[in-house]
Amino acid sequence: MKNTKFLSGFAAIVGRPNVGKSTMMNAMVGEKVAIVSSRPQTTRNRIMGVATEKDWQIVFLDTPGLHKPRTKLGEYMVKSAKDAMDGIDVLLVLVDVSDIGPQDRAIAAEMVERKVKKILVLNKTDLVDEAKLLAAIASFAEAGYDAIIPLSARTGKGMDELKKTIVSFLPEGPKYFPDDMMTDQPERLICAEIIREKALLNLRDEVPHGIGVEMMAIKKLSDNMTEIHATIYCERASHKGIIIGKQGAMLRTIGAQARQDIETLLGTHVNLQLWVKVREDWRNRMDDLRTLGYEGD
Repeated sequence: MKNTKFLSGFAAIVGRPNVGKSTMMNAMVGEKVAIVSSRPQTTRNRIMGVATEKDWQIVFLDTPGLHKPRTKLGEYMVKSAKDAMDGIDVLLVLVDVSDIGPQDRAIAAEMVERKVKKILVLNKTDLVDEAKLLAAIASFAEAGYDAIIPLSARTGKGMDELKKTIVSFLPEGPKYFPDDMMTDQPERLICAEIIREKALLNLRDEVPHGIGVEMMAIKKLSDNMTEIHATIYCERASHKGIIIGKQGAMLRTIGAQARQDIETLLGTHVNLQLWVKVREDWRNRMDDLRTLGYEGD
């Protein structure tokens, strides 16, 4: 008799900043639901991505990188990551195999205490040779994980094996979300995150961590045109000049790149209007964090 039971569950993705958590979740879901950049701490909220097939559904929880926080925003990010691990079925601990350090090993050792199925994912295998990969696998062999899977989220190599392994650990359960739902993020938040992503990709090192984006208005003017007004906040007047750029060139670049992705998301043409304002030390003020979508207790 054919087995018709449906498997479903929640899988949290954790690791230090910049190991490829968002890239991996986007690849798993098949859609860009989390922004990606080479900057550490790009992800600030817990972001959900849903992968659904005929016999199973995995609800991924992409989390901010685990780090020692220096601001209220940093504290919120670490709390978001730890809260996401409550009530999950599978824990994915990501390590950048090309750059394994003491922090990775400390996180791997801490996470192994969790009473759920645990998979250690060695990401960025496209950046190392086979000898280095095998040495990394051997170094974690006794770490206490239910599976160790080498992966390149960027190229897709190893993704099928990871997906099959996660599914094998899922309990029988309901379909939590409709087949066509890939994230719980509202469009306003995704649009704000796309704008922040383009700023991260284009700006100098000293600016990105102090950037927040507030959506002021999203208005559908017609079936084929949406108008969006958004404000980019920074912490210093000198950063404002960098974000705007010479004769507005940098802001236009950020806006043009963001508009392209937002048009793909919304399926309409977009008139995107961006402003830049200084909001000193906003990362340490709870009212500002709430305004910019980082809900604290």
